[in-house]
Amino acid sequence: MKKYKNIIFYTSILSLTAILLYTIITFGKDNLESGRQIEELINNGSAWSDFLTSVITEATGSTALLILQIIVILFFVRFFGWICQRIGQPTVIGEIIAGIVLGPSLLGAFFPEISATIFPESSIGNIKLLSEIGLVLFMFIVGMELDLKVLRNRANDAVLISHSCIALLFVLGTTFAYFIYPYFTFADVRFLPFALFMGIAMSITAFPVLARIVHERGLNKTPLGAMVITCAAVDDITAWCLLAAVIAIAKAGTFVSSLYVILFAVAYVIVMFKLVRPFLQRVADLQTSKNIISKSIIGIFFLTLFVSAYMTSIIGIHPLFGAFLAGVIMPPNINFRRLFVDKIEDISLVILLPLFFVYTGLNTKIGLLNTPELWALCGCIIFIATFGKLIGGTLVSRFIGFDWKSSMTIGALMNTRGLMELVVLNIGYDLGILTPEIFAMMVVMALVTTFLTSPILDLIEKIFKNKPLASEVKQRKPYKILVSFEESIVGRKLLLIANSFVKKDQQYSEIDMVHISPGNGLYQHDMEDEEHDVFEPVIFASKALNQPITTIFEVASNPTRKIAKMANEGSYDFLLINAHNSIYGGKGNILGYMLGVSNKILHIPTRIYSWMTKTKKAAKTNSISLDEGTRSILTHSNAPVGIFLDRGLTEIKNVIVPVLDQDDIFIGKFMGRMARHSYARITLWDAIGLMDSSIDFVKSVREIRAVNPYLFQLWNNNIPVDRDIFNKHNLVMISLKSWRNLKENHPDWVKSMPSVLLLNE
Repeated sequence: MKKYKNIIFYTSILSLTAILLYTIITFGKDNLESGRQIEELINNGSAWSDFLTSVITEATGSTALLILQIIVILFFVRFFGWICQRIGQPTVIGEIIAGIVLGPSLLGAFFPEISATIFPESSIGNIKLLSEIGLVLFMFIVGMELDLKVLRNRANDAVLISHSCIALLFVLGTTFAYFIYPYFTFADVRFLPFALFMGIAMSITAFPVLARIVHERGLNKTPLGAMVITCAAVDDITAWCLLAAVIAIAKAGTFVSSLYVILFAVAYVIVMFKLVRPFLQRVADLQTSKNIISKSIIGIFFLTLFVSAYMTSIIGIHPLFGAFLAGVIMPPNINFRRLFVDKIEDISLVILLPLFFVYTGLNTKIGLLNTPELWALCGCIIFIATFGKLIGGTLVSRFIGFDWKSSMTIGALMNTRGLMELVVLNIGYDLGILTPEIFAMMVVMALVTTFLTSPILDLIEKIFKNKPLASEVKQRKPYKILVSFEESIVGRKLLLIANSFVKKDQQYSEIDMVHISPGNGLYQHDMEDEEHDVFEPVIFASKALNQPITTIFEVASNPTRKIAKMANEGSYDFLLINAHNSIYGGKGNILGYMLGVSNKILHIPTRIYSWMTKTKKAAKTNSISLDEGTRSILTHSNAPVGIFLDRGLTEIKNVIVPVLDQDDIFIGKFMGRMARHSYARITLWDAIGLMDSSIDFVKSVREIRAVNPYLFQLWNNNIPVDRDIFNKHNLVMISLKSWRNLKENHPDWVKSMPSVLLLNE
């Protein structure tokens, strides 16, 4: 009854509103429009043509066009970044390539109409403005990612290596500028700013890209990795100070007048460190929560950022230097910095920064390099930039005391340029110092030198690869288990499972516990504290189990891909990870879902579809409801993977192994290892008679029986099995295929199970 009353009341309100609106509009039109010269809209066209005209008008409007540009830019940047990840290159290379593709070098050259529609000349200013805001935020993040305490600890050697490289390349760059100045400069450009810009563009190192490469290669925990990151940080600070001086000289007109700019800049730096920094620290001390930053405090720090950028701009340097300085003086607390960075990093790196790459690409006209002489000059620039960093970094590192391999590694990593190079080039281009030809050559140099870093490092590893001794080859190979965990409580339980496979054979086994913290791999602030908090409970559990472990702490932007890479490069025999609740349901990876739909509609050839879904191994697991991270690990890992689903595991005394698929033969190896090396009682449920059809499986089970007298065999046709059998066990060890079978045929059993270890070969 109440339902009908509500419907009647709602209908009455709408009807009364419509009547009142009609009455008011009619009276207003009849009585108020008289005497006004109102032009009547005459419609001579069809409604459809009017609609199309309206759509085109809206689509080419400034706001709609900017949104379209962002959509196109994000798609191309993500696409080329993904390709570079697939071939083992930093994503920044793909982002630079995307900018060049969307610029006049490719899109403008081959599809000028499309380029003029999407990127008309009148809209470039909007892209530039947004990209500059993105750069301000990015430089603020880079400043916060520098740890001055680390710089002080390794200052002597880092300064010597970094400044030696800068000095060598600065000389080479200015010398090169002397020869090309008469041919590749504007008429009103003086030699001094041109030579200084060429010197600094040659000598800069990209700290963010270098730090990512160091973390991806696992060097961050080594003295070599710490040294090279410190060198890059020193290089960054020095380069920005030099750039500030060069900009001051370029804008001031004469060297003497530029001294005033530099003097004010030095005074500003002192004020920021001596006055503003202590004030911000006191503000941060008012923060009581470790997980939330109040809006008032966020407002104060954003205000500091933009005021600093504005002040350095009006002083005559550049707003990016002010943003960088504001990041450096932020309170050093790691939790505070991470919380603050998380609020601005995504919008800066994912949305605004790609606009900068495209803006650079729109200014890059590779087509201007249309003669062999120009390409030879470009090659000369690449050679000078690469030679200077490699030779300078290698020789100085060797002089300090590093071996040849470490010295060459430092030189190769210091050759990374990436985004920071583009920032410097765009500043020189906007100031009218660099011509389009030189700008294009320098962009190509930044792209090539960054691309060469990984292959050079691989070549160094190949040259200096340690050959194992004959005595080491004859030794028994240890059984290696890699355990990846996010939380300490789960880490202890995964360690318990790993221990059950090696408990009686610890002399010939290794367990490596790895915690990968999601991030961009640049944080250097108090990482030891975070590592201690994560591993302390796990180390305590290892001592209780009398199980030696090795702890590994990493920071990676893609933790799942990093886990798989570690498992492959470390030649592990078993990889243990934790499962998420989505293993019970969900659509999984949206990309895989879209590819599946496309395959049904377009009938993609099998070989192409297998490549698109990455491997045949991925296709095998698509039918199982795994979360995207777990699916990625299964796809990329060469080692057998165990996926742990926790249901309150505290001990491993009784284990049940359901065998529901013919491909479960490999389960016998895990049963045999657990039986030999632990005191667990194993119950086999052979529901399909695998004991009768597989000799290999029978051998595994007989081996278990010989060691463990508590083995029970259950056949589906002899002994009835129901859901109660699982309640008598601590752990269910089952293959992914059998899990799917059980989930489809007995979903109520799955819900009542104890903890589960899913195995995938």
